[in-house]
Amino acid sequence: MKKLILAAVALCCAATITVQAQDTAPKKHKLTAEQQTVMTEMLAKYDTNKDGKLDKTEKSAMTADDKAAWAKAFPMKGKKKSAEATAATPAPDTTK
Repeated sequence: MKKLILAAVALCCAATITVQAQDTAPKKHKLTAEQQTVMTEMLAKYDTNKDGKLDKTEKSAMTADDKAAWAKAFPMKGKKKSAEATAATPAPDTTK
């Protein structure tokens, strides 16, 4: 009888852990219409290996206008600015 109770408790614990793990899985972000349009255009232009994603080399081949459109559609939340973006930002005028 003790083995049966122990097996039932172990099964309940395993089921609880599994349910909690499924609840904490990251939720996929739904793209807005603007993001979907930009993504489709950029994939058509720059996805050279046709995998449906833009890797670093494909993004580096983007023109400045396309990079600006990408940055507008997909703002970087909570990430540090890249050195390229920092260099493009004008320094504040301290000559006053």
